[in-house]
Amino acid sequence: MANNNNNNNNRNRAMSDEIIECVLPYIQDPRDRAAISAVCRSWFELDRWTRRHVTIALCYTTTPQRLHNRFPNLESLKLKGKPRAAMFNLIPEDWGGYARPWTDVIVHFPKLNSIHLRRMIVTDFDLHSIASVKGRSLLSLKLDKCSGFSTDGLLTITRTCRNLRTLFLEDSNITERSGEWFHQLALNNTVLETLNFYMTFLEQISVEDLELLAKKCPNLISVKICDTDLGQLGRFYRLATSLQEYCGGSFSENQNYTDISFPAQLSSVGLMYFQKIHLPLLFPVAQSLRSLDLVYASLCCDGHCELIRRCPNLEVLETTNVIGDAGLEIVSQSCKRLKRLRIERGADGADEHGVAEDSGIVTQRGLIAIAEGCRELEYLAVYATDITNEALTRIGANLKNLDDFRVVLLDKEETIADLPLDDGVRNLLRGCQSMRRLALYLRQGGLTDVGLKYVGQFSQNIRWMLLGFVGETDTGLLEFSKGCPSLQKLEIRACCFTERALAIAATRLASLRYMWVQGYRASHMGILDLLEMARPYWNIELIPGDQYDTSGDNGQPVRVDQPSHIVAYYSLAGQRTDHPPSVYPLALPEP
Repeated sequence: MANNNNNNNNRNRAMSDEIIECVLPYIQDPRDRAAISAVCRSWFELDRWTRRHVTIALCYTTTPQRLHNRFPNLESLKLKGKPRAAMFNLIPEDWGGYARPWTDVIVHFPKLNSIHLRRMIVTDFDLHSIASVKGRSLLSLKLDKCSGFSTDGLLTITRTCRNLRTLFLEDSNITERSGEWFHQLALNNTVLETLNFYMTFLEQISVEDLELLAKKCPNLISVKICDTDLGQLGRFYRLATSLQEYCGGSFSENQNYTDISFPAQLSSVGLMYFQKIHLPLLFPVAQSLRSLDLVYASLCCDGHCELIRRCPNLEVLETTNVIGDAGLEIVSQSCKRLKRLRIERGADGADEHGVAEDSGIVTQRGLIAIAEGCRELEYLAVYATDITNEALTRIGANLKNLDDFRVVLLDKEETIADLPLDDGVRNLLRGCQSMRRLALYLRQGGLTDVGLKYVGQFSQNIRWMLLGFVGETDTGLLEFSKGCPSLQKLEIRACCFTERALAIAATRLASLRYMWVQGYRASHMGILDLLEMARPYWNIELIPGDQYDTSGDNGQPVRVDQPSHIVAYYSLAGQRTDHPPSVYPLALPEP
């Protein structure tokens, strides 16, 4: 009988292994994969050999060799370097995030054909390494908000990697030495599908090469370029017969653009310095637009309204707070399918086209309209001049699909009538239970200790959170830390909490993997209090504050305080050795 039971168990185990081997290729979510690999040794090995994509949220959390040992057959790798705060110049440029240790081991990943580096320091030597090892097998290269390289490195890539489907350079800081890299791309590539060098300020790009690329690459569906005058792009638009997404270009005064027409299948567009007089250019394709980027346009509120009324099928809208409450009311009436809405802060004062920042402001009026009219919204990020508890309550009541909510409360108004926002934040989180990402950057008094307790209590599924000007005392943070069971990344700005409270909170948040704090309050014991969160594999780095003088608006010197930072994160690699003198790592206990 015992032998029969053992035989049955072995047969069932073998059957389950065969089933999971068939199913596993269709499971891509890394959390699901991790859960499967923890079941037994055979499933762990199966995951090891079949994992195709990995995202590493901070390049110092592991080593390239560990990654290779764990997943030798990777086809796609996304690697992030500097903390997110680097995008806002809050982290020293030389903080770290070097690509070299990773590009040195690319040869050990024979199937790797897609590389995505974000906020990393990439050198021309790194690009030479990628090109020499991968050559024509490289299908996708994304250098996303990276720095340290030049067009010489790109030239090696475009000469050697002739089967690139995707070349993405958006918002990277590139030293421009020539435009030969782009010429070689146009000469050598016939399969390119996505090209993006938006916001790189590259100037030596030939329109003739852009036209040649469009002619030779019939599957070119997405192009984002710099501010080449639209008047020079008419032939490019005619040749790019598959183009569905276009961003970039610019407009000159006294230039006639009536002969410019966009491809009929265009569904996503973003134009720089786009003014109201240019609106007729978009009217023929407005009905079919799914995505519209007006962040760098020069439209007033009326211009926004006139265009958006003609875009009933919009799913993504990105603009500035110039759109105003009146514009958001038009969005709520016209764009019932909207899923993503991002409202950035407009330029201070009037720009060169006369669009003043106060030509439209976003308040609770506009947000309530969006909550009532755009009920399929999944992402909402807004710079607001005013906001009320009622607006947050309406968002929580109506936007049940909201996965990502971010609000920055500007300091344009001297007083905000409805602070604190404790009840509104509580109702928002109660209503939007599927929310995964939350940013609340408020003003002094925006959220009390009670409100911060609500955030912890009702954030069951949130994994990333940014908090600014929240809470009053350490008590609020400690109450917050009793909740948030899924929180992996926590960022705090304008922090009023002490080092001791931060240390206790970090140890209480069971899922926490990364924490960045700017401007905390020193406690009596200083670093000794901070060491309360020290534990094996938990790296803690300090960036001391600084003071420097700069010129004010009147030309007089102004003393600027740069607050201190704490960066803490889990790492299997131990303390890093490439930190600059401005970063002080704290000693770790032995594992």
